Amino acid sequence: MIAMLTTKQFLLTTLSAGLLAACGSDSVLTGDSPNLGNAQCSVVGQNQQLLSFMENRYLWLDDMRRNVNPANHGSIYQMLDALRAPQDIFSFILTESEYQERYIDAVFFGFGFGRRDRTDLGVIQITYVYETSPIAQAGVRRGDEITAVNGVSMATWFNRIASGQATWVDVFGPNEDGVEREFTWRRPDGTMLTETVRKTQVETNTVMAVDRFNVDGKEVGYYVFDSFINRSEDDLNDTYDQLIGVDELVIDLRYNGGGLVRVANQLASQAAWNNVDGEIFLTYQYNRNFNDEDYLFSLGRGIERLNLDRVYVLTTGASCSSSELVINSLKPFVEVVTIGQPTCGKPVGQQPGQICDKIVFAITFQTVNADGEGDYFDGLPVNCAASDTIVGDWGVVGDPLLDSARYHIANGQCPGTAGVSDVDGAMTLSTDETVSRGIPEQWQEHPLLWKWRHEH
Repeated sequence: MIAMLTTKQFLLTTLSAGLLAACGSDSVLTGDSPNLGNAQCSVVGQNQQLLSFMENRYLWLDDMRRNVNPANHGSIYQMLDALRAPQDIFSFILTESEYQERYIDAVFFGFGFGRRDRTDLGVIQITYVYETSPIAQAGVRRGDEITAVNGVSMATWFNRIASGQATWVDVFGPNEDGVEREFTWRRPDGTMLTETVRKTQVETNTVMAVDRFNVDGKEVGYYVFDSFINRSEDDLNDTYDQLIGVDELVIDLRYNGGGLVRVANQLASQAAWNNVDGEIFLTYQYNRNFNDEDYLFSLGRGIERLNLDRVYVLTTGASCSSSELVINSLKPFVEVVTIGQPTCGKPVGQQPGQICDKIVFAITFQTVNADGEGDYFDGLPVNCAASDTIVGDWGVVGDPLLDSARYHIANGQCPGTAGVSDVDGAMTLSTDETVSRGIPEQWQEHPLLWKWRHEH
């Protein structure tokens, strides 16, 4: 989760906790561009600024490594790695251009899809497709499987990558305008297709699908939400406009790695406003240098309100940060039924600040909900366990997560509840449950960075 602030410069020691916790601004990138030629923006200068910031704002101040000399590290990235606490896999740094593209402009150069590597099957499964992207225009959808690129089977590509003979850049090319690749893919019905696709600038819509359907006489709204960034405010308004009058709501956050706190607040507020108006959305907990601070539920730029008493949320181990915040913050006020796999476990967040041409996302706060709950570093448990088996496009019958939500809406319980136990209304996985958190063991970085590396 990321709490945004607006500053002309990255102020190291003088900002109050109140300003740093602000979530209403669009960007930290305001004011004049930094003078990259001055001493403050030398490698040592950047490292020293990072050290000063960490000593003032870093959440895990007592666990931060000591006696780290800024002159001994060749980049600000190395300096961050040298300083970070052992438990910190979440702090990261973007360049100013990377930040602008992803968080502000919501674009990147590519084909426009997310991948899941199935080395056992020799295919790439398409996890999602951005709606106006080149790959979408070619007809590729979630649930399709890429079997070959440029006439080379994916099984061969996997072997080459594993042996060090190739990289993903070799497979898909650099993320530059005009790069072409020939894709061969298989649809869920077995149809095989081949087409050459050219990379362009991809707009990253944050709502992947919206639908309404009937379950046992109830009108159910469903939408897939992919990330909490600036454009999400408008995407959410468009979505909630399509869901006016629903009796139940299913929010699909299975691949949502997080983002802006204010957008998470808007999403939750628009879903259940009559239950949360005037209540505490979260409390920011800082290091010993700053006081804790409450943050109330707020519609923000949200307009339509569904005013529901119950919300269903679909999750996997890739549901992280602000996705978890939606669940945890709503729980004291409405019934939240979580379905899928336990979440990633990130009850901490960052307030980004600028050092020269870098944007630093170091962990600066932990959050708790109105009941003081928020220590979920092992992930938030699910009420109903289900595997994220990709069977087709969003919303299709046969999707284990969505089918479980339909079942619960109709029957008031999880399908196949013999595999779980009910403790205070929350389901926990049994010892022989095969559903895992779904996070690759090699994932030792911020979930958003991991997600972006699996986009092309």
